[in-house]
Amino acid sequence: MTEPRQIVFVIDDDPAIREALDSLLRSVGLDVRCFGSVKEFIAAPRPDIPSCLVLDVRLPGKSGMDFHKEIAQSEAALPVIMMTGHGDIPMSVQAMKTGAIDFLAKPFREQDLLDAIEAALEKDRLIRKQTAELTILRDRLATLNEGERNVVARVVKGLLNKQIAGELGVSEITVKVRRAQAMRKMQANSLAELIRMAAQLGL
Repeated sequence: MTEPRQIVFVIDDDPAIREALDSLLRSVGLDVRCFGSVKEFIAAPRPDIPSCLVLDVRLPGKSGMDFHKEIAQSEAALPVIMMTGHGDIPMSVQAMKTGAIDFLAKPFREQDLLDAIEAALEKDRLIRKQTAELTILRDRLATLNEGERNVVARVVKGLLNKQIAGELGVSEITVKVRRAQAMRKMQANSLAELIRMAAQLGL
């Protein structure tokens, strides 16, 4: 069986809604997995591939709004599309503030849901790409010794080699050597690229 490239998760306690969404999403070639509650969703395995969650507000046990807050605060945040048959403006504002891709009032246009899902999957792909890039940069940074890190920290602040040498109490030659080694280890082809990497790493 071929592993899907992306998945749409649906949590709704209404079997008719789940069946309708499952049929709609599969009709446009999307893989979908439906659940009747947050508890069922949490207990199920989740492949590590681009995905999003279509989440009903009113659910048995933990509500969709509460679960959305938990997702938004987790490290593995999942793009969420909220839907409800009992929504109001304050509820939709709260959902959007928490980071929901969209807030759809039932009954909604099928195309509106499909557009929101496309945006959510694209967001997840982007987040995954950025996370992978950051992991690579962290691995490269870990190869720098303390002296090279000290030089990089000052280079990205815009200090000249002479100023760095003065702050660290070493010769300018030493600064140049450490700077060159740091750029090689970070695989930075220019100072601008090294500064961009440092910004991504929060240095």
